[in-house]
This record gives sequence, structure tokens and C-alpha cells, in this order.
Amino acid sequence: MRSAQRILAEAKVIAVVGASRDPSKPAHTVPLQMIRHGWRIIPVNPFVPEVFGVPAVPTLADLGEPVDLVNVFRPARDAVEVVRQAVAAGAPAVWLQSGIVSAEARAIAEEAGIDYVEDRCLAVERAVGHLTPPS
Repeated sequence: MRSAQRILAEAKVIAVVGASRDPSKPAHTVPLQMIRHGWRIIPVNPFVPEVFGVPAVPTLADLGEPVDLVNVFRPARDAVEVVRQAVAAGAPAVWLQSGIVSAEARAIAEEAGIDYVEDRCLAVERAVGHLTPPS
């Protein structure tokens, strides 16, 4: 299993499940910061047509392209289904944001052989590691 820092350093395209248009929410500010630092973000939100000026897709099944990481801004009770969808979509890694922990989601990821991070913030890891996406 790759470390959180390595997962992020090796990711170019990140699908963000639960991305929000509300600028007061971390589900908006964190992905926006990642965009500003060079990552390509695909918002996954069935309720809005776009976030950050980027077209949103309703589910991970609707991505239409491979992603390097699925970042999750949904409650822990939703994480299990999101991880199942990430596995089905062929994502190599899933990252649950700060405050989101799920033993069942972790077990699904481990059984599928994909990298799994929980209860950590992408933006904090980016800043601490001085990371940028691969060119």
C-alpha cells in the first residue's frame, strides 16, 4: 500500500465525491485548492451541473475516463457504497477526508487491492509534503 503522500504525489486526476458549490464548505475549498496547485478535479455530485466551473458527473460510474484517486466528502455511512463504486470504476485509490472513518469501506478497498486513506485532508497532505501533481 502506498503512503498518503505518495498516492497524492502520483495522482493527476482526482474525482471528488460530494464536491460542493458552497464556498463555506471544505468540500468546495479543498478541491479548489487542489485545482490551484495543478491537479485536475472531476466533481461528482448528482445535484449540480458544475462545480468550480468544471462539469460535474452524477456518479463515479459516469466518469467516462480513468482517475488516479477518488476523494470522498460524504458521511461515513455513505463511504461503503462510494468505495464499492470506486472499485467498480477501476480507481487505484480512495481517500476519505478528515473526520470520515469506515472499517467496512477499508475492508472493501483492501479486498479489492486498492490504496485507502481515511481521516486525512488532501490539502493538508499537499501542503505538508510540498506536493504537486506529476507532469
